[in-house]
Amino acid sequence: MTHAQIAIIGGTGFYSFFDGPVDEVVLDTPFGPPSAPVTIGRVDTGSGDAVSVAFLPRHGRDHEYAPHTVPYRANLWALRSLAVQRVFAPCAVGSLNPDIGPGTLVVPDQLVDRTSGRPHTYFDAAAVHVSFADPYCPQLRDAARVSAPDAIAGGTMVVVEGPRFSTRAESQWFARQGWTLVNMTGHPEAVLARELQMCYAAVALVTDTDAGVAEGEGVSEAEVYAVFQQGLGRLKAVLRAAVIVSGGLGECTCAAGDHDVDALLAGTGPG
Repeated sequence: MTHAQIAIIGGTGFYSFFDGPVDEVVLDTPFGPPSAPVTIGRVDTGSGDAVSVAFLPRHGRDHEYAPHTVPYRANLWALRSLAVQRVFAPCAVGSLNPDIGPGTLVVPDQLVDRTSGRPHTYFDAAAVHVSFADPYCPQLRDAARVSAPDAIAGGTMVVVEGPRFSTRAESQWFARQGWTLVNMTGHPEAVLARELQMCYAAVALVTDTDAGVAEGEGVSEAEVYAVFQQGLGRLKAVLRAAVIVSGGLGECTCAAGDHDVDALLAGTGPG
């Protein structure tokens, strides 16, 4: 079992997904190895069938990659080479809205890039421009929302370079823009998925109220890990349900594009 149509990229504190047997696939790419071997297992649909799913821990199995050093291009390339067409991307986020507290699930619909210096395209030697007005797949967002009825649907996630947390002034500025969440890994992951014509949706678990939004102490790494671990079981259950829902979806416009991804993967197309 070396192929899967659906993948999950696990975030902070999310280093494994399957309880049953898996196949482990060690891959290399033109951009180096991914952050860890990809594990492929099956999610039972409850009707006698199962969906093949690939799992990749974004930060590595031992969290050896900081947000700015994650091999994003290798990660998405590796998943696409396994025939993955749809990606759910759970992540830890800070809230920029005091009404959205720790433990809340959010399925954002917009993204703002505030990173710097990260390679964010596969097309360094060709003029290829992908549409990115709506960075998240509407079908996968719907699958996540159906699977987590209490999740907040919509919102803008601003992605910062990290690894430091925001200053109070920065988070106050982000909040004044009307942005909802702050995160360190959502870009370039989302746009690389789009360049590879894969559907992609973030599923965000709020771990803290970002510094400057409310009075009190700033964000700590220990706080983020603790809250994420508390919500990890629920997040896995939501993702399993979303995988089952998405398995019945038709083709999405995320797969549309003027460039030939198969030629890119084979090294014969623009890149």
